[in-house]
Amino acid sequence: MKTLERSKSPVRTGGGGHGGVLFAMCLSLVLVVASVSALNLALPSLAVELGATNSALTWIADGYTVALAALVLPLGALGDRIGRRKVLIAGNVVFGAAAVLAACSSSTSHLIVCRVVMGVGAAMIMPGTLSTITAVLPKNRKDRGVAIWSGFAAAGAIIGMLAAGGLLEQFSWKSIFWASGATAMACALAALLLAPETRSSVRERFDFPGSATTALAVGALVYGIIEGNDRGWTRPEVLAALAVAVVALAAYVVLGLRSRHPLLDPRLFKLRGFGAGTLAILVQFMAVFGFFFVGLQFLQLILGYSPLHSAVALIPVAAVVLPTSVVTPRLAKRLGVKAVMPAGLLCLAGGMFWLTGLHADSGYLPFLGALVLAGAGIGLTSATGTSSIVDSLGPDSQGVASAMNDTAREVGSAIGIALMGSVFSSHYRSALPDDLSRLPAQAAETVHHSAAGGLEVAAHLGAQGPALAAAVRDAFMSGFTSAMEVIAAILAVAAIACAAIAPRPGRKAQAAAPRPHWSAEPGPKATTRQQATALGRGTDVLNASTADRP
Repeated sequence: MKTLERSKSPVRTGGGGHGGVLFAMCLSLVLVVASVSALNLALPSLAVELGATNSALTWIADGYTVALAALVLPLGALGDRIGRRKVLIAGNVVFGAAAVLAACSSSTSHLIVCRVVMGVGAAMIMPGTLSTITAVLPKNRKDRGVAIWSGFAAAGAIIGMLAAGGLLEQFSWKSIFWASGATAMACALAALLLAPETRSSVRERFDFPGSATTALAVGALVYGIIEGNDRGWTRPEVLAALAVAVVALAAYVVLGLRSRHPLLDPRLFKLRGFGAGTLAILVQFMAVFGFFFVGLQFLQLILGYSPLHSAVALIPVAAVVLPTSVVTPRLAKRLGVKAVMPAGLLCLAGGMFWLTGLHADSGYLPFLGALVLAGAGIGLTSATGTSSIVDSLGPDSQGVASAMNDTAREVGSAIGIALMGSVFSSHYRSALPDDLSRLPAQAAETVHHSAAGGLEVAAHLGAQGPALAAAVRDAFMSGFTSAMEVIAAILAVAAIACAAIAPRPGRKAQAAAPRPHWSAEPGPKATTRQQATALGRGTDVLNASTADRP
């Protein structure tokens, strides 16, 4: 059988050296992540100008996320085969063209389609950013490069909201899409000039069944979560979507165990680093985007901030995340991932629990304290979680490693918004006063529907308005507190789980040995490191290195 060997020739670094590669990849990364959050600030304008319903607004925001989460794994594998930079540049072109068409939209249906196509472009971009960094940077700089990438991945959402808030102060919602289109073209040019082409040295058949089942499983799951949160969890279409997700996931596992070259071998989740990293990233983004969902409402409805002021108020998170991410690799080397990763989750849990002490009369300073603690937790968790995932796979599978990291982020984001949104809404409604029946039926329904609607009703209610506004704010804080309690508890449990399964101090999460049909020609037995290097998507965890065994 053919012997698998990596080329000994060094990877070219592109026109800008290692710094240029980092700049180009992080620029594309921020574009993708910022586009998840930026449009949230424009939803009120879209409701007025396009007459969008609540359901339409949900899909304008989340059609992008569904396409990104569903396609990022197979498109990451495609980049491994045909060239990561090539797919990334094509993705920026698709993204930019769809953003320009979105800026010209005059109907919600047209805008939703454009957002979905932007999500397809984002799924082409996202895996190539991290996998190019890990493929190009030398070993002594890779951990720092991954940490910088992780910092921008976490801060990108705030950068997007800040940019969107500034644009909306002067222009209409369309300016967000015009700016996104121009940025996408700049990203494509930066990748072309500064980054080299990289691809897997292993030539193997593309796993079409695995790609189809993973895309269907993730897409149906995210669709079911979004629709369940918006329409109700017992709706037929929601139950059908969740059932499809379960069946597709089961099919992926069965096919993956039988395939010689699976897209993502299910047994990889037995690797300590891979499993712990995926769990940490998933739960971290559940907390972050769930917090953004209710935290932005706190800033706007309780503190009375404008969209731009709200985005500025979240800057301390990015200010803490970026430097924390940079120093995290050094901490991990001294203390071990087994200590740093759970510590990050506990810091994030502490920040969320801190927020449970807020009330309707709280100002910004208590909120700021929670942001600083949460930001430190995000920096620690994101850097260690991402490094654990990419270190678990060999250099020929970095596109899939990156895509798995991205999938965990997107699915976690959708689950976090749905979970915290559901907890918030149920406790908000239950905390409202019983005498709302005295209001006109339509006004009472508006109050029950949202705190923003309730405050709008109170503003037009005359003498009874201040009392209703106070009741709505108190009900909002009841929902806010309950949502933060739930996510803090989930983070604490995840921290305990990661402490139990993360790699032991001093040991990196090495990949498993290759399958028997990839064995070298008869001769001396390969070392564990050589076996790990030869890893493709056909990993056999049963032969994993001792570094990853429990």
